[in-house]
Amino acid sequence: MVDEHTPSEQKAASTSLGDLLGEVTQDLSVLMRQEIALAKAELKESATKAGTGAGMMGGAGYAAMMAVFFLSVAVWWGIGQLTGLGWSAVIVALLWAVIGAVLFLVGRNKIKEVKGAPRTAETLGKIPDALKRNEENR
Repeated sequence: MVDEHTPSEQKAASTSLGDLLGEVTQDLSVLMRQEIALAKAELKESATKAGTGAGMMGGAGYAAMMAVFFLSVAVWWGIGQLTGLGWSAVIVALLWAVIGAVLFLVGRNKIKEVKGAPRTAETLGKIPDALKRNEENR
């Protein structure tokens, strides 16, 4: 009689359930290690790009700060042509004080609007109750 089964079917038929579960577990383990390695590689690449971007943003912030500084000096000098350099410095300082106060007040109001994560806090608060119910059923 000719055996019509393929070699893989013959192997599967002769392998025990324990051996099959062991192979599946090993394959899942290999798959998880590969997925973790892939995630690490992707995160490293993303972190490198984020770090470069953050450095560029820091440089842009510094350049903007220098532009504001020199613009302030120009305004101070320009007003100084009309009122004298002493008074023009006071005027520019007062302008920056007003800008700073407005930014502070708007920022403080925005911070007061922060509510955190109320839904997460609510659901996390329910976890101990759920665990207690399960312990009572034992």
